[in-house]
Amino acid sequence: MTQHPHTDVPAMDAYWMPFTANRQFKKNPRLLARAEGMHYWTADGRQILDGVAGLWCVNAGHGRPRIVRAIQEQAAEMDYAPPFQMGHPKAFELAERVAALAPAGLNRVFFTNSGSEAVETALKIALAYHRSRGEASRTRLIGRERGYHGVNFGGISVGGMVANRKMFGSLLSGVDHIRHTHDPARNAYSRGQPPHGVELADDIERLVALHDASTIAAVIVEPVAGSTGVLIPPIGYLQRLRELCDKHGILLIFDEVITGFGRTGSPFAAQTFGVTPDLMTLAKGITNGCVPMGAVLASQKIHDTFMGGPEHLIELFHGYTYSAHPLACAAGLATLDTYAEEGLLSRAATLQETFADALHTLREAPHVIDIRNIGLVGGIELAPRPGEPGKRAFEVFLDCYERGLLIRTTGDTIALSPPLIIEPAHIGQIVETLGAALRRVA
Repeated sequence: MTQHPHTDVPAMDAYWMPFTANRQFKKNPRLLARAEGMHYWTADGRQILDGVAGLWCVNAGHGRPRIVRAIQEQAAEMDYAPPFQMGHPKAFELAERVAALAPAGLNRVFFTNSGSEAVETALKIALAYHRSRGEASRTRLIGRERGYHGVNFGGISVGGMVANRKMFGSLLSGVDHIRHTHDPARNAYSRGQPPHGVELADDIERLVALHDASTIAAVIVEPVAGSTGVLIPPIGYLQRLRELCDKHGILLIFDEVITGFGRTGSPFAAQTFGVTPDLMTLAKGITNGCVPMGAVLASQKIHDTFMGGPEHLIELFHGYTYSAHPLACAAGLATLDTYAEEGLLSRAATLQETFADALHTLREAPHVIDIRNIGLVGGIELAPRPGEPGKRAFEVFLDCYERGLLIRTTGDTIALSPPLIIEPAHIGQIVETLGAALRRVA
């Protein structure tokens, strides 16, 4: 094996890393070698507490025996099955299991391989739905400023994070955005849903006045905007979005790639907030991050709209080579079993007050200007260093890693989303390590 010239780690030139400062990383690599429970271990044996569930996905913790066995056994029994015009039993079983967890009415499941693919799928279903029901003029897609919906062209078009958009040309046409809900002047240090901002949902009316409802197919939002820095929806905001979409015949899509599978204290954030969308995107926690998989949940009404033509014809010309991959389905079934056996899909509701109490002790720490939380997800916003946006939070990330804690940063916000198996002692360690890092960083 070729070695890195200055260390005993493998050579690193060939791998162009995703969402990574490649040059910085390769000068001082952070390599994880194994994982179990709440922890990673580095190649040199250091234990790292996982404060972000891998990348918002390892909700049941690492190395769960039931999931490991399921993947191993499936690989030996059947490694692959074509998903076009063929099927395998676990795909149907997993779809039934996911639908059973979902809000009432979302009972059709289309499998993808990632959250990004799930978003593209949901957007395409929304457009095709309106065309199939005789409203082909409804082609416009509405996202939200600061939204994150993956990195494919549809997702970055409806998304609202400038760094993910600015390099890639004009993106999809016919896309517009409502305003984000971040309002620290009125909502700083809110616990749970902030009190102010329901009126921001009325931006839908502004876009209807500009474009006309007859041109708008769908509105897509994250119930909790994760990647931009953990923005919790104001009280009543999602309900108002639902009302306005219904009023104007617009589909409402929830991107629950991050919030799905227990993050907010219910199986899905739609249930936590009491609002049911027409389409919902899933990924990450569906397989505990073990095998790539995503999904779109659709209502019966949307599904049945496609089922009117001759029965021998394909109803939706869309899908992926690896849709409902056997290893992913096996991992998904074992993951749902693990969640059910250990009550993990509601555990965040049990621990959220403990988590919030600990997180908000950082209010007096240096540089902190806001703290946001719900369930087992939290955001700690730091004042940016003048002329160096994002650098202060990145230095906190590096400091925490050196002291045995993995966190995530986006801009100058620290994001926490630990595995749902977390214990109070782990919460204490996270906050103690973070507080010390904030005191060390300039």
